[in-house]
Amino acid sequence: MKKFEIPEHYRSGVIAEVKNRRKTRDPRKQDFAPSVLNFGGVTFLLPRHFGFCYGVENAIEISYKAIKENPGKRIFLLSQMIHNPAVNEDLQSHGIRFILDTEGHQFIEWDELTSEDIVIIPAFGTTIEIEQLLKEKNVEIEKYNTTCPFVEKVWKRSSEIGKKGYTIIIHGKHRHEETRATFSHSYQDAPSLVIRDMKEAELLAQFIRKELPVTDFYKVFDKKYSKGFNPETDLDRLGVVNQTTMLATETQAIADYFKSVMIDLYGENHKDHFADTRDTLCYATNDNQQATLSVLEENADLALVVGGYNSSNTSQIVTILSERMPVYFISDANEIVSSDEIWHFIYSRQQRVCTSNWFPKKNNIRIVLTSGASCPDTILEAVMEKVLSFLSATTPIETVLADL
Repeated sequence: MKKFEIPEHYRSGVIAEVKNRRKTRDPRKQDFAPSVLNFGGVTFLLPRHFGFCYGVENAIEISYKAIKENPGKRIFLLSQMIHNPAVNEDLQSHGIRFILDTEGHQFIEWDELTSEDIVIIPAFGTTIEIEQLLKEKNVEIEKYNTTCPFVEKVWKRSSEIGKKGYTIIIHGKHRHEETRATFSHSYQDAPSLVIRDMKEAELLAQFIRKELPVTDFYKVFDKKYSKGFNPETDLDRLGVVNQTTMLATETQAIADYFKSVMIDLYGENHKDHFADTRDTLCYATNDNQQATLSVLEENADLALVVGGYNSSNTSQIVTILSERMPVYFISDANEIVSSDEIWHFIYSRQQRVCTSNWFPKKNNIRIVLTSGASCPDTILEAVMEKVLSFLSATTPIETVLADL
């Protein structure tokens, strides 16, 4: 796999060493057991996969290349490069300005842009409408387009099945940048609809079976369907794709569910009514989630999950780990005030809270330490160092790494 040129301040010597040793021992990624770092008093369990993925490193490399190649020019990002505050703040410190927020609201009006400006398309991609607007203003959009290849793969697959007459069902968060981009691309070729979870899938099935009136559809899925969507005819043939950062097992479960609905309705002819689209699942999301699931087989007292609070893939990791242990979702080491207090984000409530007595008062504490795909390894290492500072004595890192 390509090695990207990203700023050194995003790389961690300790975390890189852990990853390199695992890669050397297991180049084909057959072993999903976590790496165990025993410092004496505290043991960290690091999942087999975490941190920057291919798409994120590609986006960061291109963004800093744009800065280097265009001194004196105005440089804009359509929205956040990735969902990590440290990375976005660093880009802003180099003079990059955001045009939109994460939900598409304007910071900078389109009229302010000129053909001399540099515009970077983020890793999530963007909509057909915005691409066309920039082209009309003669703004170059190809040179610094950082759209993740795996997002583009979803667009391509959507187009393929859409042209065959299937309606596109997108499993995602309808306000998320990536989902808005995928929705824009998919409805060029087919009726499209965004659903959030299995609950909405089951609700949609009632319209597929014509158990609910058509008028209810437009209320239930308000702002989530493409223009001209007709539930009386557009739900006869379906294909499912996903926002690449969603829970992969949930996407597959939703696809399997719709397939079963079509089997019930059409029997042997169900293949004409459901398109198999499992190949749109992102490999990095799959690997990270599978590695997180493997951690559940270990005994651990708690988990520290590091990433941006608006990061979808990080929230999925939090959801998985929360099934077995207390989870503290933090943005960086500064959230850890002391061994008595920690600030963390409760994703289900969209609320940042402070919790006391979070650090167990016992010997041999076992902590799952992981991060989302947009979190630099240096932030993870800083969290590790903060926790180790609570102990009076620890095993030297060189010794710990030698035992891996």
